[in-house]
Amino acid sequence: MHILWLDPFHGGSHAAVALGYAAHSAHRVELLTMPIAGGWRWRMRGAAVSMARRVRAHDARPDLIIASDMLDLATFRGLTADCFGKLPTAIYFHENQLTYPLPPERTRDLSFAWVNYTSALAADAVIFNSAFHQREFLAALPGLLGRYHDYQELESIAAIAAKSHVLPPGIDSASLDSLKLHPPTLLWNSRWEYDKQPAVFFAALEQLEQRGITFRLIVAGEHIDPAAPAFVAARERWAATIDHWGYAPSRAAYAKLLQRADIVVSTAAQEFFGISVIEAMAYGCVPVLPRRLTYPELLPLDYHTDCLYDRDDELADRLATTISQLDRLRKRDWPAIAAPYAWARLVPQYDALFESVQQPTSSSDNKVTR
Repeated sequence: MHILWLDPFHGGSHAAVALGYAAHSAHRVELLTMPIAGGWRWRMRGAAVSMARRVRAHDARPDLIIASDMLDLATFRGLTADCFGKLPTAIYFHENQLTYPLPPERTRDLSFAWVNYTSALAADAVIFNSAFHQREFLAALPGLLGRYHDYQELESIAAIAAKSHVLPPGIDSASLDSLKLHPPTLLWNSRWEYDKQPAVFFAALEQLEQRGITFRLIVAGEHIDPAAPAFVAARERWAATIDHWGYAPSRAAYAKLLQRADIVVSTAAQEFFGISVIEAMAYGCVPVLPRRLTYPELLPLDYHTDCLYDRDDELADRLATTISQLDRLRKRDWPAIAAPYAWARLVPQYDALFESVQQPTSSSDNKVTR
């Protein structure tokens, strides 16, 4: 097939999935992208018009269009109906605006949630990056539609659920040998923003130092604001322990950071999949994660006691225990947990699902679930 992948917010996990699938698929996958500099709000409002203009001028008619959740797919389909007709479409949800946690000072703008809803309604297939995300989105729809006094269209939720699937993001397989050093190195590789709760991580570091526990520190992750006061202060505070600070300049450089780290830490209040944790485990990192969101689903049940903490104020205790038991925990096969998410393993599932969307008569035979 010729698949046209529309990515109006081409950065982070959005770019990683689009580029990874295009590189590994048996089909011809062409990317049409827009930079993240315009901001996600403007992309959700305006990208459908810009993408429709660009696609209408496109030389060839694709067999299937896939869009990320930042595209208003219903508007896009309306603007291209005269040239593409009923060309099948799928939408990939990296996140959603019904349940994404907001800063305390912000009120949810339901117009963005409505775009997510109508996009799911307009698509021939709705794809989520985790089973957790799928459950969250479908469970939130009655609250969105039920706000209105009539014509709530609640029966449309079942129609969306019936065409929904789960396809996690893929990762490139780890290829570097382990270089684990002493003292243990803690890795923060989350996006630098409020929903990842960096203050919780930095507070736990303070407690570790007060207990006399030594560690090294790698702080990576995507910079939303490199000059954010919390990160500027933390860089000064932990200067003597830092092995790396800031966004890695290349995938190879990032892989070397993962190779050096011992423990990957998350404090996130929002995570619909957890690609940074999977990448770290592929290089043998021991995960320390909150017992919420998608994280429990990433680990076998018998690993939960060693890896998950219940409350933010328990993080320091969990880290102290992990450091004290690191020799034992390193013996577990963390790369094996990450292995099912390698693109080589996942791409046949992507291809099969997209083939079933393009040929709906065979969808019942080819439906992909996880």
